[in-house]
Amino acid sequence: MPAGSSAKRERQYEHIKESAEKRGVPERRAEEIAARTVNKERARAGEAHKPGKVSTRDPKSASRRGGERSHKGAQGPTRDQLYEEARRQHIEGRSSMTKEQLRNALGR
Repeated sequence: MPAGSSAKRERQYEHIKESAEKRGVPERRAEEIAARTVNKERARAGEAHKPGKVSTRDPKSASRRGGERSHKGAQGPTRDQLYEEARRQHIEGRSSMTKEQLRNALGR
């Protein structure tokens, strides 16, 4: 957490980090998720020194969005994400497949 953070933001950071770790997220990734979420909340609340444009214009807060954009949306998961899933499932010929072919091979 940045220096000068409020006790509320410290608690929020710890809560998000612990929640991510309970879901099986590695500790470093959980810390990153927590820090990014708290920093975005700080920016939206006007607590950040220099908030980014996206942080202040997003209609939904990061905590309310709850991962809504991760691996979803108009295009769904990226080709790289599909490729990694295909690798874990040992699908043959995955390296030369397009995104659509990977989707079909994974049964999506």
